[in-house]
Amino acid sequence: MSTTDREYDVLVWGATGVAGRLVAEHLTDRYTPAELDLALGGRSEERLAAVVETFTGADSEWDDVPLVLGDATDPDRLREIADQTQVVCTTVGPYTTYGSPLVAACAAAGTDYCDLTGEVNWVREIVDRYHETAAANDARIVHSCGFDSVPTDLGTALVQEHALEAFDTPCDVVRVYLEAGDGGVSGGTLASFAELFDEVSSDPIARQALANPYSLAPPGERDGVDPGEQTSPRRDSLRGEWTGPSPMAVVNERVVRRSNALLDYPWGREFRCTESIPTGEGLGGAAAATGISAGMGLVTAALSVDPVRDAMREYVFPDPGEGPSSAEAKAGRFQIGVLGRGTAPEGEFVVEGTLAADRGPGYGATAQMLGESAMALLRDDTDSPLSGGVLTPASGIGTPLADRLRNVGFEIEVGTRA
Repeated sequence: MSTTDREYDVLVWGATGVAGRLVAEHLTDRYTPAELDLALGGRSEERLAAVVETFTGADSEWDDVPLVLGDATDPDRLREIADQTQVVCTTVGPYTTYGSPLVAACAAAGTDYCDLTGEVNWVREIVDRYHETAAANDARIVHSCGFDSVPTDLGTALVQEHALEAFDTPCDVVRVYLEAGDGGVSGGTLASFAELFDEVSSDPIARQALANPYSLAPPGERDGVDPGEQTSPRRDSLRGEWTGPSPMAVVNERVVRRSNALLDYPWGREFRCTESIPTGEGLGGAAAATGISAGMGLVTAALSVDPVRDAMREYVFPDPGEGPSSAEAKAGRFQIGVLGRGTAPEGEFVVEGTLAADRGPGYGATAQMLGESAMALLRDDTDSPLSGGVLTPASGIGTPLADRLRNVGFEIEVGTRA
C-alpha cells in the first residue's frame, strides 16, 4: 500500500474512550508529525477536541490533529473513512455490537486494521465473513492486539522461532503462565465480556465457538489434539508447581492455534498450547489453584444467567469509556512466562521466554501493544508471509513486533533452559 495516496497514516477510532485516549497519547509521545499522519475518530467532535488538547500545546509538536467524525453503525461513512486511511486502529467495543461494519469497510477498501477484541464469537464470525475479501484486497485485519492476545501469541512465536533456530524442530507444546499482573479492567472490557455471554445464551454458533478449541482455525481445519482451556487445578510438570485456569485462555489459546494454521503449521499439526496461572508448590499452591478455579466457575455461572448478568452490568461494572487517568493507567506491571518443550535427535529440550512491562496490562501496556501493532502495519515492519486476511498478531505482524515493544520498554527474553 502506498504511503502517499491516503490522507491519514493511522486513525485511532474511538479516541474518546479510555483505551483510545491512551493509544493516541502513546503515538504522540513516541512519534512526531513528520513521522506519522495521525487522526482521531469518533462520534463527538467536542470530546475528540478535548482529547487533542491533552497532548498539544506550547511544548508539543502536535499542534494540529485532524478529527474524523462518524458513527460505528454507518457503513457508508465507515467506507469513506477506510478509503482515506492506511491503518485503522480501533478500540470501540463491544465489537460484537459495534465492530463488524468497520471491518467490512476496511476489508473492502484494502485498509489495514487492528483492534483489542477478546470476543471469540465475533472473531469467528469475522473469519467466516471477511477473510477471503480481506485477503483478495491485501487488507490485514489483525485482531487481539492488546493484552488479549499479544503476550501469549507473540511469546509462543518467539519460543518456536528459537526452537527452530537452535534445534531445527519446533516445540510440541507451549505453556504460557500469567505470573504477575497489576492493573484495572476497563468498562469496555467488562462490557465485551458480558456481550460474549449474551451471544452464547442466544446464538448456537457463538456457543460452538466457545466449545471448540479450534473454532478460530480456517474452515475445514477446526479440530485437533488440544482438549481446550484448563478449568480445574492442575500440577504442571514443566514448572513443578500448581496452576489454576486463566480467564484469558479462552481467547488466547484459540488465537495461537489460528496463528499456527494461518502460517501453514510450522509448529506441527499436533502442537498444543495452554495458558494458566501458577500458584506455587505444596498444599498452599493447590489451595490457591483451587480458589482460582472456584472463583472463575462462580463468575461464569453468574454471567450465564440473564437477570444476574444484567444486574452486574447495571450495578457492578463501570460504564464503557470509564477508567483511570493517564498516570493511573501507566502504573502497574505484568509478566508472563513461556515454556516450550520439544524433542530433537539429541534429546528433549526446553525453551524459556519472558515478556514483561512496568505498566498495567489492561491499560498502559495494552495501549503500547496496540499502537505499535498499528505502526508495524503502517511501516510493513513484519515477517509475515501473508499480505491480507483476518489475521493474528503472530501471523499478521510476527516477531518484529517484539523489537518494537522492546524499544518502548518491554522486557522480552527467550533462550534455552539449561
